[in-house]
Amino acid sequence: MRYYPAGILPGDATACLFDCKDDMFLLEGFFNSKAAMYFLMMLSPTLNYATGIISQVPYLKEKIVPLRTNIEDLVLKNNQISKSDWDSFETSWDFKRHPFISVIARNRLLFDDISYIPLAECYDCWAAECEERFNKLKANEEELNRIFIDIYGLQDELTPEVEDKDVTVRKADLQRDVKSFVSYAVGCMFGRYSLNEEGLAYAGGEWDESKYTTYKPDHNNIIPITDEYFFEDDIVTYFVKFVETIYGKNVLEDNLRFIAENLGIGGNGTAREKIRQYFLKDFFKDHCKMYQKRPIYWLFDTGKKNGFKALVYLHRWNVNTVGDVRIDYMHKLQRLYRNEINRLKENIENGEDIAKNQKRLEKITNQLKETEDYDAKIGMVVAARTEIDLDDGVKVNYDKVQMGSDGKKYEILAKI
Repeated sequence: MRYYPAGILPGDATACLFDCKDDMFLLEGFFNSKAAMYFLMMLSPTLNYATGIISQVPYLKEKIVPLRTNIEDLVLKNNQISKSDWDSFETSWDFKRHPFISVIARNRLLFDDISYIPLAECYDCWAAECEERFNKLKANEEELNRIFIDIYGLQDELTPEVEDKDVTVRKADLQRDVKSFVSYAVGCMFGRYSLNEEGLAYAGGEWDESKYTTYKPDHNNIIPITDEYFFEDDIVTYFVKFVETIYGKNVLEDNLRFIAENLGIGGNGTAREKIRQYFLKDFFKDHCKMYQKRPIYWLFDTGKKNGFKALVYLHRWNVNTVGDVRIDYMHKLQRLYRNEINRLKENIENGEDIAKNQKRLEKITNQLKETEDYDAKIGMVVAARTEIDLDDGVKVNYDKVQMGSDGKKYEILAKI
């Protein structure tokens, strides 16, 4: 059982208690205790509780109310602990900043030199906070169990101990938390978040440039992702600048290595190369998973050869977005590919490192071919100049913006 604040509409599969304001936190504490579960397992030993089952559980109000102060204090603390945990992740309505950033202010004595902040130490601080939160919630739940076991005289049937697997707040997870940091960075790149403000900085409406003084978001809502460095404003460049802005230039390379080593990207390569591979291969998949297949960052994707990819932010979409992606980035990349092909051919003709140049020539040629095939599809979509309506939701708009001027759908965005 959990507490719902004002403004929440329960679904048809989410039964709620209403008109219980005086006893609300007493009921919450009781029904989250082992004593209540003992009775519920007898009344309904299944996964769900049918209508009326909750009302059949014996609620010894005359014995519970005298302990109101202690019970409510524990329940309110547990609510706050659970909310603090939930709000640490960007899918929460009340998310403010990524914990790798917020821990800096809470540990000011440790991070007194703002030009040198090791990200590994930020993670350690965050992990310690998670551990403390986890242990406190567990201890509080065990105390509530003791109270209700004593009230119902179930000492011979139940023990107050709570197993770790039943504690509902999360401990730190290095790979998950590093990936969520990357996600937050992308949000700052697009202006969804700002290093100068807590919470959402932009999710539609009027754009306010004054919100972004420490770290400037991308100016045109298009961030290319390529398997090599081709654009000055590509996603890796933005990300490196983001890390440097927060944690300082003096420890930048160590911080990039820390991130790269914990993204789940195998093989050799520099930190920047591994980060590039993560953006190229896994970021969008992780993003779709986080947002339950309703992505807010949309990926233009030419195909398996990684000829061209680019992210855009749903809330900054306009009728020119597709055309700008095509002309300002993809066509520019095609020209770069053609120049590189000519250079590689000259090297081969001159007998320079033939095997290496031949391999790269084949790769670049395939990537160029992929972008040329894609260009025919995206050209039809450009002509449609589609506007979106945020009220229609992600899925409707995601399909809508891929419709061509001929009324057919062209898959120019990655599948979700």
